[in-house]
Amino acid sequence: MSVTAPALGHGRELVDPALRKAISRLDADTRLIASYHLGWCAPDGRATSAPAGKAIRPSLVLMAGEAVGAEPGDLVAGAVAVELVHNFSLVHDDLMDRDTERRHRPTVWSVWGDAMAVLVGDALLSLAHEVLDDSGSSYAVVASRALNVATRELISGQVLDVAFEQRDDVTLAECLDMAAGKTGALLGVSAELGAILAGAPPATVAAFRRYGQEVGLAFQLIDDLLGIWGWPERTGKPVFSDLRSRKKTMPVVWAVQCGGAPGRELARWLAGSEEPDEHALQHAADLVELAGARAWAEREAQDRVEGALAALRGLGLDPIRRDELAALARFVVERDL
Repeated sequence: MSVTAPALGHGRELVDPALRKAISRLDADTRLIASYHLGWCAPDGRATSAPAGKAIRPSLVLMAGEAVGAEPGDLVAGAVAVELVHNFSLVHDDLMDRDTERRHRPTVWSVWGDAMAVLVGDALLSLAHEVLDDSGSSYAVVASRALNVATRELISGQVLDVAFEQRDDVTLAECLDMAAGKTGALLGVSAELGAILAGAPPATVAAFRRYGQEVGLAFQLIDDLLGIWGWPERTGKPVFSDLRSRKKTMPVVWAVQCGGAPGRELARWLAGSEEPDEHALQHAADLVELAGARAWAEREAQDRVEGALAALRGLGLDPIRRDELAALARFVVERDL
C-alpha cells in the first residue's frame, strides 16, 4: 500500500487546484454544498480540512496517460471530470441509500434535503463535461463520449442495485453485472481517458479500459466486505452496514447460492422484515463467513487484479509506470478490513 501512496498524493496535488477552479463556476448555493461534500468547508461555509477521498480515479487518469507518454497538464481535465462524475454518484448514492454519514460527516441530503442533493449531483455531472469540453484537447470529444458511455453504465448499475432490494432471486451473474456498471465503468473510463487524452492507439485505449474495469470489480468486492466487516473509524459507516439494510452484495449472494446450509439460513434471514439488532447482524455476518463467501470474495478480488495486470501485458510500458499501475491495483485489495 505504501508504494501507491505517493502516486495517489501526486494525483491529489495536481487535480485539487483544477477541481476547485471548476467548482467555482457553480452558483453560490450549489458551490457551498459541493464544497462541503468535497470536504473543503463546513455547512456554514467556514473553511475546513475534512478527510477527502483517496483520489483513485483521477490518479488513474494521470497514471495511465503518463504511462503512454502524455504530459500531466494534458490529463488534468480528464482527471477532474472523472472526480466530478464520481462525486455526482456519491451524492445521489447517499440519498438513495439514506446514508446519513460519509467520511465521518453528515451527508448532503441529511443537511440540505433530498431535492438539493439531486440538484447538486446533477450540477457536478454537467460540470464534468463542461471541463472536458473547455480543455482545448484535440481528443476532448472522444474523451467526453467515453465518459458519457461510462456514466450511462454506472447509472445502469445503480438501477440494478436498487431493483435488487425488491427481489429474493438475485443471481451472482446479475451481481457481477451490477458491479461492472456501478464501480467498474468509472474506473474503466478513468484509465481509458488517460490513454485517450495521450493520443494512444485504439488497442492501447481498450487495454487500459479493461485494466480499469477489472480493478473496479476488485474494488467493489473489497467494498462489499468492508460493508460487512469494515472498521467504522475507517469506512465512516457502522459495522454490518450492508447487512443492516439487507443489501444483495456479491459475497451475500454467493453465500446464498453456493454456501450450503449457512447460505440457506442466510437466505431465510434476508427474507425477513424485522429490524435486526446487533446480535442478529453478527449472526448474519457469521453465516456469510461460514458459507465461504468471505474467502471467495477475497480470492475473486485477487483474480480480478491479475486480470487487470494481464490487460497491460504486451503494451511495452516503462517498467516504473507499469509497477505504479500494478501497485494501484494491489492497493485496492489491500484496504484493511
